[in-house]
Amino acid sequence: MKKVEIYTKFTCGFCHRAKSLLSGKGVAFEEYDITMGGPKREEMLERSGGGSTVPQIFIGGEHIGGSDDLAALERAGKLDAMLAD
Repeated sequence: MKKVEIYTKFTCGFCHRAKSLLSGKGVAFEEYDITMGGPKREEMLERSGGGSTVPQIFIGGEHIGGSDDLAALERAGKLDAMLAD
């Protein structure tokens, strides 16, 4: 399975929704909490092309977008293929 990374903030409902979708599929992910800003926030901005909202999700290093984008991939039946090695 490809590496999944997600940038989140502590009180973010959309972050919780994205993490729940991934967890429900048994997908392990690396979470970067940027609630207090710092270097991980700057990294997220750079990697996402300026995306400043959370979550910002990456699968295999590819920027997927946010929670709605992840859910759309799942609804379209494309998420499992993206996660596969």
